[in-house]
Amino acid sequence: MNELTYQWLLVIASSVILFLISPYSRTTKEFFRATTKENTTPNVWLLTSSLVISWIFAKSITNAANLGLSFGMVGGVAYAAYYLSFLVAGIVIYQMRVKGGFESLHHFLQSKFGRNAVIVFSLLIGFRLFNEVWSNTMVIGTYFGEKGSTQYFLSIIVFTILTLGYTLKGGLRSSLLTDLIQMVLFGVLLFIILGIILPKKGGDVGAFVSSGEWTMAGGINLLFVALIQSFSYPFHDPVLTDRGFIASPKVTLKSFIIATFIGALCILLFSFVGIFAQMEGMEGQAAVEVSKTLGLAMMLIMNFIMITSAASTLDSTFNSFSKMLVVDLKFTKNITVTNGRIAMIIVALVGTLPVFLNPTILSATTVSGTMVIGLAPIFVFWKAKVPKLSFHLAVGIGVVFGLLLAFKMIPNGLIFFEGKYGDLLSVNIIGTVFCLIGFWLPVAFKR
Repeated sequence: MNELTYQWLLVIASSVILFLISPYSRTTKEFFRATTKENTTPNVWLLTSSLVISWIFAKSITNAANLGLSFGMVGGVAYAAYYLSFLVAGIVIYQMRVKGGFESLHHFLQSKFGRNAVIVFSLLIGFRLFNEVWSNTMVIGTYFGEKGSTQYFLSIIVFTILTLGYTLKGGLRSSLLTDLIQMVLFGVLLFIILGIILPKKGGDVGAFVSSGEWTMAGGINLLFVALIQSFSYPFHDPVLTDRGFIASPKVTLKSFIIATFIGALCILLFSFVGIFAQMEGMEGQAAVEVSKTLGLAMMLIMNFIMITSAASTLDSTFNSFSKMLVVDLKFTKNITVTNGRIAMIIVALVGTLPVFLNPTILSATTVSGTMVIGLAPIFVFWKAKVPKLSFHLAVGIGVVFGLLLAFKMIPNGLIFFEGKYGDLLSVNIIGTVFCLIGFWLPVAFKR
């Protein structure tokens, strides 16, 4: 059998196994909240593994490797900094549940800012979920063929259908169980990869750690972007926040704290793949190029990591969109498992369309992350007594800055930092300041 045949077997076999072990959800509690038939909620490690692997998606580890290739260790640290989002979200959600009694972010927004705020927020997170589908499946496609090739498109379509299959079966309950398995697999495979590439450089971990230059243009621009966005980014990702309301508050907080460190460490270690590629003078997609040079077994291991991480994120995306449409927005007359499954099929179809337009996967993180910087004051200052206008001003300003960045309409005079991501950092600093002003300004006028 050739390499391509092995890769197809990996995708099909892993999906079939996950389908067989996934529990069948019959009730809405099982499907939308991951409770068991005995009505028990997820424990710390089940929730932690689900949080981590849902964020260590194919897009994420591809970006981590590519940033390691471009900036060395600095790139890995910069991307790992996004995992501060877990800590921020965990603390805020814990307080909202314990002190506010809220059952979801939508519940909070409805209570404080009204139905219009809920709709605006849902559009933002809907855009996020839409991005998650294509940006992760595109990574899978690159392991089967060149962009635009028949194998590339076919692998994306087949992978999406197979992942949708086991997700339709069990909903969020299925997602959490498969996430645990996928997290264990990821850890083992990452250990194997590091065990192969580190000895090739004499086992000198110090050479990896000391790679790159700690300058603004050398990757620190992105590090500061990640730190800024960590106070807003998590709240537009229902894959993360939905998991903040399915276990007890104490279990949830503990899981989010543990996930912060495990997630950041995993991303940091995977950036070693890109650093290795940099040392070898490679170009292109770091993970793909490294796998090609280390033989068939290594290539299959790398592919399996991508398949595992992409599937975990994709099934979580389907679940979050389904819950948002059916439970949070009550878009259908009745909250039923059948309606939830229909919603999953819709997002799978619509979310796959951009694949044929060849977008850039990193833009799915950086641009959408900028568009939602206005969510930071909404949730960080969730107890503040502000009028409804505060929500719309803060969020609206963030969206405007995100669009200006996306369409490259930022004047050169407002770019304060040189090098790659200098414009991104500049926009995030200015935008965050204006979002804070927009949030508090109505309070001043009200007085």
